[in-house]
Amino acid sequence: MRLWVSQAEVGAGERDDLTSGEREELAALPRENRRLREDVDTLKRAAAFCTKETR
Repeated sequence: MRLWVSQAEVGAGERDDLTSGEREELAALPRENRRLREDVDTLKRAAAFCTKETR
């Protein structure tokens, strides 16, 4: 019950802490960052391949 009261206070702006939505977003950021790094790596490899093929 104390946890619910604490979360309600955070949600209402009465207490400085992360809301549950902010916590979820913070937990998802490392996964998104890893996926984006993999995408950039793939694009770099594709660009290098295309550059090599056009020469």
